[in-house]
Amino acid sequence: MILYVHDDLIDDVLRRHGTGSPAVALAGEIMALVRREHTIVLTLGPQLDALTAQGPHAPFALTLGIGPAGERVARQVHARTGWFPTIRPVDLTREEDGHGGYAVVPLHGVPLATQLAGIDTAGTLAIVDDTLFSGITLRTVLDALPPVLCARTRAFCLRGVAESMPSIAARCPITVGFAAAGRLLEEVSFINASGLVRRGAIRRAGAAPLAFFERPQWLRAWFPGRDAGVLRLCRDLHAVLDDLGLGDL
Repeated sequence: MILYVHDDLIDDVLRRHGTGSPAVALAGEIMALVRREHTIVLTLGPQLDALTAQGPHAPFALTLGIGPAGERVARQVHARTGWFPTIRPVDLTREEDGHGGYAVVPLHGVPLATQLAGIDTAGTLAIVDDTLFSGITLRTVLDALPPVLCARTRAFCLRGVAESMPSIAARCPITVGFAAAGRLLEEVSFINASGLVRRGAIRRAGAAPLAFFERPQWLRAWFPGRDAGVLRLCRDLHAVLDDLGLGDL
């Protein structure tokens, strides 16, 4: 399996801690150890380049940014293109349901229908997320839209699994910056590097969120033969970030 790791860690740690800090050194060691066989590291710039090259689009009347990551991507794309002048955050997250599956829930308890109130008047609608993985989150939003609005909607993701795109494209056009070929979880998977060290990458119904390093079995599957080193470095960096109140996503 090929694991794609979006490096949202080094620049963030560098911005918060500065060149030469122990945190930056640890982040660099993590990414150097991650960047080995069967792992491909993605960075923000090329993904934005590929996404925005698939325009142009007239500015959308309203844009929904799914979670903080989707809102951030929408603002980054808008800064380059002017496509998303009015961005409304949508508070949704994927949560383990305790039975081996996932549910899409509002992190802060506001029902999705309440968050989407009034959007049916939008002449055109964009929905932006950072990653299209299984597509469950994006489908949840599309399912909540009035059918007539779907005809005026386009979805955008920085990166995604190509296998998951048709289920979205059947409902509305979708633009993805980087699309990875292969069967989901068998030949291809995605993670954000920040999730390796910050709690919130794994959310669980009725339980505290976790970082990926707190699931050592996942690290063994992703980074065979070097998982112990990744685990140690992630624990060390988490401790540094947690001391500063930055240990959660």
